Amino acid sequence: MNIPLVLGNWKMYKTCAEAIRLVQQIKSGLPSGWVEVGVIPPFTAIAAVSRELADSPIALGAQDVYPAAEGAFTGEIAPPMLAELGVHYVLCGHSERRHIRGEDDMFVGRKVAAVAEAGMSPVLCVGEKLEERDHDEAEAVLLRQLSVGLAGFKSDGSAGLVVAYEPVWAIGTGRVATPDQVAAAHRFIRDWLSVNLKMTNPPRILYGGSVKPENVDSLYNIPEVNGFLVGGASLKADSFLGIINIYG
Repeated sequence: MNIPLVLGNWKMYKTCAEAIRLVQQIKSGLPSGWVEVGVIPPFTAIAAVSRELADSPIALGAQDVYPAAEGAFTGEIAPPMLAELGVHYVLCGHSERRHIRGEDDMFVGRKVAAVAEAGMSPVLCVGEKLEERDHDEAEAVLLRQLSVGLAGFKSDGSAGLVVAYEPVWAIGTGRVATPDQVAAAHRFIRDWLSVNLKMTNPPRILYGGSVKPENVDSLYNIPEVNGFLVGGASLKADSFLGIINIYG
């Protein structure tokens, strides 16, 4: 059985000094329970956080990547640059990248493949918008995002794939999908992965979408959920640790 994984996505928050203070607070309160923890700071703080995480069990992540090893891509970050800094997890296709920056499934798929090729673990983010759920299109959206997003992923490689289900309508809104909705989506994803990816260790499937200490109990009790991708609640040590401690 895979160890549960809790990732904190800090988005466009935290200067280097603030990031270091937050990591120190998380480290001091980290439980000894059966759970893996990772933090995903903005690019400007990755090097500082990497140094702070030396000799720590906390994994380092990155919020995005460009799918090329190098090139004339002003403002972009290549996979080898992240790997050099000790990054382990890289978000690919977060809903805010898809719907604010217009990234399509094929571009997201290129990121997944590039991250895996660089020896890091891609975290493929999938999920439907509110109108898609209201029109019973949630599974069709997940099918498209999985099949295109993982078309170039080599499941026999050393990189460990993670999938994060984040219904777009529950991100930053305070709304949370019901346990039945979460379980159904995770089962659909799990079934697709088991049929289409022949992996020795099945990928962990996280839930993301307004996860907080106040609602994590109901989500924790869903057998299909292997951990959480946490947004706003990861910006303060006490709330992030409150979620992590569900596994402690």
